[in-house]
Amino acid sequence: MEVDSPSLFRSHTAVWKILGLTHGQVTWKIPYIAYNVVLHLLITIGYPLHLGMSAFRNGNLTDDIRSVTFIATYGACSLKFFIYAYNFEKVRRIRELLMLLDSRVKSPPEMDIYNQMRSQIRTILYMFTGLWVTCALSVELAFILQDGCELMYPAWFPFDWRNSSRNFYLANLYQISGSCYQLLQNYVNDCFPIIMLCIISAHIKIVYSRIEQIGVDESEDVDSESELEACITDHKLLLELFQTMESFMSLPILIQILVSSLNVCVSIAGVLFFVTEPMARTYLAFYAIAMPIQIFPTCYYGTDNEQWFGKLHYAAFSCNWIKQSHSFKKKLMLFVECSLKQKTAMAGGMVRVHVNTFFTTLKFAYSLFTILLRMQK
Repeated sequence: MEVDSPSLFRSHTAVWKILGLTHGQVTWKIPYIAYNVVLHLLITIGYPLHLGMSAFRNGNLTDDIRSVTFIATYGACSLKFFIYAYNFEKVRRIRELLMLLDSRVKSPPEMDIYNQMRSQIRTILYMFTGLWVTCALSVELAFILQDGCELMYPAWFPFDWRNSSRNFYLANLYQISGSCYQLLQNYVNDCFPIIMLCIISAHIKIVYSRIEQIGVDESEDVDSESELEACITDHKLLLELFQTMESFMSLPILIQILVSSLNVCVSIAGVLFFVTEPMARTYLAFYAIAMPIQIFPTCYYGTDNEQWFGKLHYAAFSCNWIKQSHSFKKKLMLFVECSLKQKTAMAGGMVRVHVNTFFTTLKFAYSLFTILLRMQK
């Protein structure tokens, strides 16, 4: 099997093309840019704006609570997308680094690690697709089964959609198409960092196993010192890949953590105290479950990266270094010194991308929930 890590986010590349971030790779640049300017004005900016302008003006508490979750979700989605678009050139460097690391994966144990990583990424993609489909279906069912002519989301429009069938269908067409477009943005916003952190973890494990095997084969045609130098180069590439990815995802991950806390709190409060319609409660329940599940893989693989970077010096002492030359031992000591520095992905330069942060997010959501309870009393 050919080792090709960039192929694992091929679907993201296709979505980025739809969303207008690959204008350097298309032939018809001017029509492509014009098409994307119109879409981003109408949806990326216009969609959260038309939801926000109806906030707390819906006439009933159920729609107000739903508005808060929709505004936070779609507003954060647009903001994250603009941040990723601003830093999109870094994706090209990420691809180059992955290709360099992939070219070194050859031995059966390394291929086993790579294949295990492919299976994990496949599971992640299925999980995210299932979450989004479930949430989307619950919204659609709540819209279909509601009484009277209402919009899918409480929102403001510059025309009267209540007293005109044509305007009503236009408003719903805009909301459905805009929701699909923003789902595509959410797919690349939230899924790409998880996949990249998973790939980085796999490559750290591969380098670990490679270092462990240095000097084990004592045949004359194997130069242990050259192999060590190659592993040190791999480590440098990994550090650059990790730092590039961290700078690419830092602010969007922080936004996601904050929005998840708010939405979990509001959704649970709505289900328990404010919302009475069965389908609206079903949607909010699914939403409250989906939010923490959505950020957990990012935190998990952030922790995995930190732990495996921290273990690399153990691999150095596990190799057959005793029988090697003085020059080899000196280079090995330098590598150990470099690998001792802790590598932790930070969200916004303030919050660790770590499992502990996931539980802190849930605690923060609970704190907001208790504040709502006190305000209610």
